[in-house]
Amino acid sequence: LLQSGLIDGKDLARKYQHELHANEIVLLAYYIAAVNIENAYHDQLEEKSEYEPFEGIVLTDTFQLGETDDSQKLFSEMFPQNSERVQRQKKAPVRIIIGNPPYSVGQESANDNAANQKYHQLENRISKTYAALSTATNRGALYDAYIKAFRWSTDRLDPQNGGIIAFVSNGAWLDGNSTDGFRKVIEKEFSSIWVFNTRGNARTQGELRRKEAGNVFGGGSRTPISITLLVKNPNVKTENATIHYHDIGDYLSQQEKLAIVSKFKSVSNAEMKWKALRPNEHGDWINPRNDSFGIFIPIGDKKGNEKKKSFFVPYYSNGVKTNRDAWVYNFNQQTLAQSIKESIRLYMEGLNDFKNRSKGKTKPKADDYIDFSQKMISWTREIKWDIEKGKEYEFEPECIRKALYRPFIKNLMYFNNGWNNMQYQIPKQFPHGKALNKVICVSGVGVTKDFSAIITDTTPDLELIGKSQCFPLYYYEEREKNSPSLFDAAGEAEYIRKDGVSNFILEKAKKIYGKNVVKEDIFYYVYGILHSRDYRTAFANDLKKMLPRVPLVEDVRDFWKFSKAGRQLAELHINYEEVTPHEGVEVSEESSGNFKVQKMRFPKKNQKDTIIYNSKILVSNIPEKAYDYIVNGKSAIEWIMERYQVKTDKKSGIKNDPNDWAEEVGDPRYILDLLLSVINVSVQTVDIVEGLPRLDFEEDSESNQEIAEHTMVIATSAIGEVPVGSIGSVVHVYDKGKAYEVEFIVSGSNFVETAMGDQIKLK
Repeated sequence: LLQSGLIDGKDLARKYQHELHANEIVLLAYYIAAVNIENAYHDQLEEKSEYEPFEGIVLTDTFQLGETDDSQKLFSEMFPQNSERVQRQKKAPVRIIIGNPPYSVGQESANDNAANQKYHQLENRISKTYAALSTATNRGALYDAYIKAFRWSTDRLDPQNGGIIAFVSNGAWLDGNSTDGFRKVIEKEFSSIWVFNTRGNARTQGELRRKEAGNVFGGGSRTPISITLLVKNPNVKTENATIHYHDIGDYLSQQEKLAIVSKFKSVSNAEMKWKALRPNEHGDWINPRNDSFGIFIPIGDKKGNEKKKSFFVPYYSNGVKTNRDAWVYNFNQQTLAQSIKESIRLYMEGLNDFKNRSKGKTKPKADDYIDFSQKMISWTREIKWDIEKGKEYEFEPECIRKALYRPFIKNLMYFNNGWNNMQYQIPKQFPHGKALNKVICVSGVGVTKDFSAIITDTTPDLELIGKSQCFPLYYYEEREKNSPSLFDAAGEAEYIRKDGVSNFILEKAKKIYGKNVVKEDIFYYVYGILHSRDYRTAFANDLKKMLPRVPLVEDVRDFWKFSKAGRQLAELHINYEEVTPHEGVEVSEESSGNFKVQKMRFPKKNQKDTIIYNSKILVSNIPEKAYDYIVNGKSAIEWIMERYQVKTDKKSGIKNDPNDWAEEVGDPRYILDLLLSVINVSVQTVDIVEGLPRLDFEEDSESNQEIAEHTMVIATSAIGEVPVGSIGSVVHVYDKGKAYEVEFIVSGSNFVETAMGDQIKLK
């Protein structure tokens, strides 16, 4: 700011001495910042000017300034003058806040022993504002440090005169599902908003990753970056802020993006073309949802009475979240058992230490007595709570079962409630390792990758397909009386199997498609529809922000085509290991007998018709079409290449060798044959998907209407809220001179075309 030339010379001394404030929490950075600011100031003065230190810099934790005065005690004792500066800054009517706030939701692991500082008043403000208006189930992202910076700064601006917040920050808030409440609130709290989206999200994959391209901060940052100005002008009376948005563009490198930023220099540059955003009722700013999506039937719904009007009963579930994958997953049963035994041994040692050392203490905390340096145990908060409760563990070999870890990647896992962070409803879907079931797993809410679905007959991991939500053909309930009959399958005697597909959708499907429809037909119909390219394209934005809603096709023949295709896809994707190699794919040096892998790779970056399997074996003539089958962000073939390699986990030191799996199943060729099978699975999947019936979502079909009869509505001629009779929605009317623009939102669908005078024309 001092170097920008924006401050007039006659005002420079006053600004420097009284009106500029800077905070630093790290002592070394504090001194460096002070020197830099002082030098920048004196560079603007005449050579003979007397050196003047900068009194506006404070050694402090900025967020603590809004908490209690106790937070400044340490720094005050170290630097008495620092306390004076803190008080002066707290009394100042701050008008502009500029920053590059840190991005951190929390520590990656309790082993790091680096939990985030708690700010009770600040977090309470977030809870009452951003979180209160959020529809997301998981709102953890709202407590990221950079969101806290927005909240603290908004509350810190001079309440009488308003001001400006200007941040370079993580840009995930722009389209994040969990930050919908944040967007809704800042739209109300400010008079205008300016967002320059420089993109660069490295957590995407495929074509989307190539579009995001370079990050302005280089490879060190994996998050998208946005430059945001929030303007609060008390003289502008408006219910919602005007939102100005500029997207930097696709496929740009870091250098190209920085050149664009340098060229624009300012938001006032006439060459910077701003797009006006009109958020919808969901709080979508960019990538808005499709209104037609709302009239389809939810795949599942656990809220209120609506759970009766969905495809599946409310026993669908996230996949298993372990929070300790390296410890509880392995290709080798002996390695897995040993790592769990060692974790339990260390846990019991910690429990005994805790009991002995905390005797006589009131509500002792495990944090005060645990050695976090032990790498053969993952110290999550749940494990620490178990220590505080005095809970004991022992190794249970029957908890080892097969699981689908990633697409077409089976592992052994230790399925145990104590050593898995969250099992959700998976025990109802797979109550034991031999339980018979099939579950359709779809991308969860808020994922950055394009939507996809995969089916499995074994326990699914949470990240099988990105925050996986798994919809079962069956679910299991324990028998009240353990009295199995002669006809009960082995291992199933203590459970009753029930249908996962709802009676509601069965009755509805029978009315439309005929009495021969059974629940399995509907289950496979869903799997077929979820693979439709027309469906995925039309509702790409919706599928990232909410669980699928599934249309019922009008033509009975199309229903059976989708159901048959879904059944074929399920057969391929469940029994993928048994699929024969694709005709024409060539394998050299099979006779060598060397089938072990270290890491498969392509000969060149863009040469994917050949895979170097190992030093002896080459797989070639792979059809280009095989790579068109994308699941969870990358091709099925590349999942095999990525996951079937020898790895040693850095944190735990545990080795995971896929060659051990070949020994587990008694087939030294297993990995090679798996690769060949998945190539053919991919080609066949693409063929089936290409043969699906076309879906046209231009017109709403009667089969999907769950809406009662409507009454034609006449709007009032006044600007404001409009009573809408039996539709029961409130609308906003915008003054357009003689015409009024009216928008009805009914069950997510837009039924209004135009409004002229006091009459509304419905679609």
